[in-house]
This record gives sequence, structure tokens and C-alpha cells, in this order.
Amino acid sequence: MTLHVLVLCTHNSARSVLGEGMLNHWAARLGRDLRAHSAGSAPGGCVNPLALEVLQGAGIATAGARSKSWDEFTRADAPPLALVITVCDRAAAEACPVFRGRAGESPLRVHWGYPDPSDAEGGEEGRRRAFELTRQALGYRMLQLLALPLESMDRAALATALQRIAQS
Repeated sequence: MTLHVLVLCTHNSARSVLGEGMLNHWAARLGRDLRAHSAGSAPGGCVNPLALEVLQGAGIATAGARSKSWDEFTRADAPPLALVITVCDRAAAEACPVFRGRAGESPLRVHWGYPDPSDAEGGEEGRRRAFELTRQALGYRMLQLLALPLESMDRAALATALQRIAQS
């Protein structure tokens, strides 16, 4: 059964898109039955071109990447979520809507915060560098997530492991 993960940010234009792309990329490369999605509490309507650029530069597919509302994941036809990862402090502080989880449980939630690379100093080159560093940092955590025996972990053990990753 496919494990669905939702990566949340406020605008769903940079960090959450990077997280979705990295997690889907590594899950496919490692043969894991996991599908990442991303959304925002106040979607900006478009994906930051630098997010797409650094993903493509790393050989990661970006077809279909779009800025979307977290409301898409509250509908009856939404995939059952096992995990919700917030990647910005604002989204982490917001009250999330009720997401449909697996087997009647609400999804686990963890915060893996990163500064907004769109706000980086140093002009276009500084922002490009910040996007690449954010992509790499998210990729590292996504690899740690995929290294877990997700299919056999109970909820408490997974929650503990996710917090350990958050501290890495």
C-alpha cells in the first residue's frame, strides 16, 4: 500500500515543492512505495522558477509541479496521508485542516523548518545558492525518512524517528 506524505509550506512555491520533488525522486530511485505531495495554506499560484531550476539541475522531474491549496487534501477523494511535514515556521504554527489519514488515524505531523530561500541576500546568485542548499538539506532528510522501515514501524516509533530526523 502506497504511503502518502504531504509537504506543507505557506505559499507552496519553494520549500514544499523542493521537498515533494526530492522525496518522490529518492523514493523512486530506492524502489519505495511512497508518494509525496505538496500544498500551501495560502498558495501563491505559481512555483518559484528557481525551485524548478535547482530540481532540474539535479536531474529531478518537475512536470506537473504546481502551487496548490492544502484544501485539495481534505476532500473525500484525497489520498490517505500517513505523514504531514511542515517546512516553514508559519505553516507549522497554523491550525491544519483535518486530513484523511490511513486506517482512520490522523496523519503524523512533524516540522522540518528551513529559511525561505526566496528571501536570501546576494541578489539572484545568492537566491540560487540558497535554493540549492535548501534542496540538498531537504534531500538529506528525505533520504533519512526513506531509510526507516516505514512498513513495519508503529506510530510511536515513527514519531520518535521523525523527531530525531528533525534534529539532524
